[in-house]
Amino acid sequence: MKIKKDMVAGLMVITVIAALVIGINVYRKYSVRSSLAARIAELGPHGGPPATIEGLREAITLYEAQIEQHVKDAAQTGVYWKILATRLQDRGLHTEALNALARAIEYTPEDPALLYLQGISAAVVAKSYYNNAMSGGELTQQNYYFSLAEHSYLRAIQLDSDYGRPRYGLGILYVFELDRPEEAIPHLEHYTDISKNNVDGMFVLARAYYMAGQNQRALAVYDRISSLTKDPKKQAEAEQNKRAILGLPNG
Repeated sequence: MKIKKDMVAGLMVITVIAALVIGINVYRKYSVRSSLAARIAELGPHGGPPATIEGLREAITLYEAQIEQHVKDAAQTGVYWKILATRLQDRGLHTEALNALARAIEYTPEDPALLYLQGISAAVVAKSYYNNAMSGGELTQQNYYFSLAEHSYLRAIQLDSDYGRPRYGLGILYVFELDRPEEAIPHLEHYTDISKNNVDGMFVLARAYYMAGQNQRALAVYDRISSLTKDPKKQAEAEQNKRAILGLPNG
C-alpha cells in the first residue's frame, strides 16, 4: 500500500510540475505578445488606447504563423540574390552583379561577404572606364565606382575585422588604382598575418612598401616570397623586383 501511495504521490508531483511548466510557457508567450502589441500600438501618431491592446494581441496570434513564414521567405530571397550575384560575377557581368548585390544587401545589410563581393564588382566596373576618352561625366562615374568599392571593403572589415579578403581587395585598390600605398600597408600586413603563406598578398604588400619608399621592407618581403613559393615564375618575379629596387640589371 505504501508503494502505491508513493507512486500516486510521485505522479501528482510530476503532474503539478508539468502544469507549472506549461503555465510558465503560456504566460511567457502571452507576455511577449502583450509587449509586442503594446509596442505596435505606440507606433501610431497618438499611441494606442489600452482598449486596442487586446485586439492587437488577437491579431498577432492569428497571423503569427504567416509573419514567421514571411520572415523565412525574406531571408531565403536574400540568399537567392546572393547566389545570382556570384553567378553573374563568374561570367564577368559585374554591372548586373552590382544590381543583384544591392538587392541582397537590402535583406542582409550586415553580411560582410556581400560587401566584399560588392567591392570586387564596383572596382571592376570602375576600371572599365580606363579605355574610354574619360570625359567629365565618365570621370564622375569612375570615381563613384571606386568610392563604392572602397566603402564596401571598409564596411566589410568593420563588420568582421579578421575577414581577410576585403583587406586584400582594399590593398589592391589602394596600390594599383588609387595610388595610396600608405593606406594599403596596414590592411595588407593584417592580411598576410592571417594568410601567412599567401604569396599573392605578399607581392602586393611588397609593392606598397616600395611605392611608400620603404625599400628595405619591400626587399624583406621579396626574400620571404622566394623562400616560400615553389613556383619558378613567382620566384623569378620576386628576384626581378628585388634587382629593380637595388638598381641592378636584370638577368
